[in-house]
Amino acid sequence: MQVFGSSGTRGVANEELTPAFVLRVAKAAGTAWGADRVAIARDTRYTGRMLADAASSGLASTGTDVDRIGIIPTPGAQFYAEREGIPVIVITASHNPPQYNGIKLVGRDGIELAVSDLEGIEDVLLAESATVAPWDETGRVQEVEGVRRAYVDELLEAADGETIADANLTVALDPGHGAGSLTSPEFFRELGCRVVTVNSQPDGHFPGRDPEPVPDNLEDLGQLVRATDADVGIAHDGDADRAIFYDENGEYIVGDAALAALAAAELEAGETTVSAVNVSQRLVDVVTEIGADLELTPIGSTNIITRIEELEANGERVPIAGEGNGGIFFPSFRLSRDGAFTAARFLELVADRPASEIVAPYDDYANVRFNIEYESTAERDAMIDAAANHAQESDAELNTRDGYRLDHGDAWVLARPSGTEPLVRIYAEARDGARAQELAEELYETVADAKADA
Repeated sequence: MQVFGSSGTRGVANEELTPAFVLRVAKAAGTAWGADRVAIARDTRYTGRMLADAASSGLASTGTDVDRIGIIPTPGAQFYAEREGIPVIVITASHNPPQYNGIKLVGRDGIELAVSDLEGIEDVLLAESATVAPWDETGRVQEVEGVRRAYVDELLEAADGETIADANLTVALDPGHGAGSLTSPEFFRELGCRVVTVNSQPDGHFPGRDPEPVPDNLEDLGQLVRATDADVGIAHDGDADRAIFYDENGEYIVGDAALAALAAAELEAGETTVSAVNVSQRLVDVVTEIGADLELTPIGSTNIITRIEELEANGERVPIAGEGNGGIFFPSFRLSRDGAFTAARFLELVADRPASEIVAPYDDYANVRFNIEYESTAERDAMIDAAANHAQESDAELNTRDGYRLDHGDAWVLARPSGTEPLVRIYAEARDGARAQELAEELYETVADAKADA
């Protein structure tokens, strides 16, 4: 696909992702969907209202009525889509830096569009064949209130509130100034938790930290856990479809370890889980011990969703899926990543024993990640070619499902272009931290040299 990547389309707002472009995408989506009514949601980004206005105009010009549901987590928008039976356009760049914004398209079933559906919209967009309604048949726009409250009510109904409330937990929460600021504090309090917060004011400039919930951005959360004697720390990204955790000692929990712990609690023999090609050995170990199956896809929620749907269509049960970045699916709840619901499932485990004990069995691996920016497709292609040559010269087992992953038996390393930012990402994992660092640095130097020569 030329427009939609692994998680929608994103770019620097008002430069790459302009109102004119968003309007064109909305017109194409309205035409391809052929729906009488479509909703528009957004996260807290400074440019969100501007781009939502453009999307609203684009949809209305095709004769589509528009529900403006305001700032809400992406999973809340998906809840609304399923409840109303209408598609939704979400204006969000998720974990990307503040200057970015993006478009995510959700079907009337509340699920992100599959690749085939995105391709249909892209065909209309590139062919400039969008419907244009007569002036007196253009769509009407209405503001819809109360969607956030209805979403929180659904979460409360789905979570095991009795178990969580009986544990008298203290939750330290960092929604990172994003859409979760308007829903997660309320949700966890109504679950019976004492909630203390940091970076909890919705603010599209993200003054306290960048939206991506990685350790470098979450120092305040670790300090808050320690200062308040919290049982767990919870962090979201900009649209709150992820959850990252800190233990009761204020120590960061690797996302792959949290996924492995949740999978161990959910999976049974004969069932299947789905993850991406950068899967941690932690999850592989869990699947092997339980006697379940693991399916791998290219990185990105769209790819994972598509594979889950295929497996379930064939009668296989997929109780949990996701990636180590905090984006986890519980398909029996909804086929969407939901940071608040994921956190509630983790709180059910914390109600029984400390967070540090929950993830202790999955602490035997070290992870390293590097990012290399590029300014042109020539630089990107040179780096990917260098990674390919590096892979061909290695005696490790090669996986090319998404980028180039080299499995060395005791460790693995992966290079791939990001689907959401102008970056080539390098991941490595090993039981020994020095080994992971060595593999990552070796590949980093190879692709960095190629970029310099491009």
